[in-house]
Amino acid sequence: MPIDGHTKLIVLLGNPVAHSRSPQMHNAAFAAQKLNYVYVALPVEPAHISKAMAGLRALNIAGANVTIPHKQAVIPFLDELTERAKAVGAVNTIVRDGDQLRGDNTDIAGFLQPLEPYADRLRGSNLVVFGAGGSARAVVYALLTTFSPRQLVIVARRLSQAEELAQAFARYDKHHALRTATFAEAMPAVRSSRLLVNTTPLGMHPHTDATPWPRTYDFSSGQIAYDLVYAPPQTRFLSDAALQGAIPIGGFGMLLGQAAVAYELWTGQAMPRAVVQATVG
Repeated sequence: MPIDGHTKLIVLLGNPVAHSRSPQMHNAAFAAQKLNYVYVALPVEPAHISKAMAGLRALNIAGANVTIPHKQAVIPFLDELTERAKAVGAVNTIVRDGDQLRGDNTDIAGFLQPLEPYADRLRGSNLVVFGAGGSARAVVYALLTTFSPRQLVIVARRLSQAEELAQAFARYDKHHALRTATFAEAMPAVRSSRLLVNTTPLGMHPHTDATPWPRTYDFSSGQIAYDLVYAPPQTRFLSDAALQGAIPIGGFGMLLGQAAVAYELWTGQAMPRAVVQATVG
C-alpha cells in the first residue's frame, strides 16, 4: 500500500541497526496482508534513549522493537509491562494502547522455538550462556523455566554483571542451578555443557571474526551451539563449534519467532511466515 496520512509507523530502536533484517521482514508481511504500516530502523545512541522514547509519544508511533543496548534502558519510560517483561526485566517490543506505551518481551518464545526438537536432551543438563545483557535475561529465564537445568552458568566479562543477573533470577532457580564465571574461568563449564548460547554481539557484522569462545577444541559432538547473532547467518562461533561436531543453531529462527509474536501484538493478525522467509532468504 502507498504511504499516506493514515500510515502507522513501527520503529526499531537500537545501536547498531544497519544490519537488521526486521524492516525487510515486517514490511514484506505488511505488504502481503495489505496493511497500512511501515517499519523503519532507527539508530539511537544510549545517551539519547530518553529523547527517543519521548519521540515515540510525541509522534504517535504505533509500536516499536528494542534491541541492543536499550532493552533495559527503555523500561523507566513505559507506562506498564506485561508479566513476561516483568519477569525478564527487559523489553524488546513496545505496543501503543491509546496514549499508553506497554512493554513486552517476545524474545522468550522466539528463543525457545528452535530448541523444541532438542528438549529431551536439554532437560536436567548443563547449560552455558555467554553474556549478561538484555538478551541474556530472556534466555536465562527461558532455560530455567523450560528445561530445569542441573547447572546453568552465566559467563560475562565482568563477574559482577553475571552475579547481578543470577540474583535477579534466583526466584526461578528451583534446582539451584545458577552459577557465574568470567570468560577466563569458564572452560570446565563450556566443556561439560550440552547447550552453549551466545547472547553477546560478538561475531555480528561487520566484526565477523569475533567470537565469545575462541578455544575451538573445547567444543564437542555432544553439544548444541546457539548464536543469537543472525547477521551473518553462520558466525565464527557456529562454524568453530560445527567443526568439532556440535549442532549449530543460528539466530534467524529466534528473530522470526519473536517478530511473529510482535507483529500480531501490533496488527492483530498472524504474520505470514512463509512470505517473510521467502523474502529474507
